[in-house]
This record gives sequence, structure tokens and C-alpha cells, in this order.
Amino acid sequence: MNESIKKELSKDTNGLLTYEYIANNIDDVDDIMPELIDNIISVDLTGQFVVSTARYLHAIDPEKYSESIDRLIKAAIMRDRDRAYLGSLASSIWGSDYKEHAAELSAKDDNFRRIYKRLYPVGI
Repeated sequence: MNESIKKELSKDTNGLLTYEYIANNIDDVDDIMPELIDNIISVDLTGQFVVSTARYLHAIDPEKYSESIDRLIKAAIMRDRDRAYLGSLASSIWGSDYKEHAAELSAKDDNFRRIYKRLYPVGI
């Protein structure tokens, strides 16, 4: 990441600037995506923009950005203690009918299992 981008994103206090940078420059950020993901994870203490970024990257190209999405989901699980954003993340990543397939998804995807347990603590 070049110095001008670092300087611009050093002003980010909650993840919004990094999210906007990714969204506005999606065609040019592949080489620096790991650094951008590091930045948003480090500054977003609530998980709001971590979740938004995961949803955005999943909508753009879930395979191409799978590593970044995985890191963002893991961060969201840790940050969104109030479960304010995890529900929208689950439906965006695993579909609006994810509850109907919870057992199957939990068996094959640890991130899903962790989110589902957080959203529905009683279990499947």
C-alpha cells in the first residue's frame, strides 16, 4: 500500500473510510486487499463495517475474495457482541433461508456454525 493511501486510511476510526476506499476502488485494490482487511479489522470495534465489507466482497466475487471474506467473518464474530450485524451477514453469505439449512451448513462451515450459535444460543 502506498504512502498516500496509508495516510488517508490512518484517519479511519471506525472502518467507514476503509470500506469506502475498497468500494470506490474495487478494480484496483486486489494487490493491497490483505492490508485493507487488516486496517478495517483493526479500527472497526463494533463489526459494522467489517460485516458490510464481507457482504460487499461476497456480492462482487465470493470465490476471488474468499480469503478476505473468511477473515472478515471471523472478525465480525468477535466484534459484533450485540449481534446487531451478524443476522444480515448470515443471510447475505448463506442465503435468506439459512435457518432451514442450519444443520447442514453448521456441519460444513465453522464460520456459519459460530454465527448461528451466537444468533441462536439454544442451538439447532
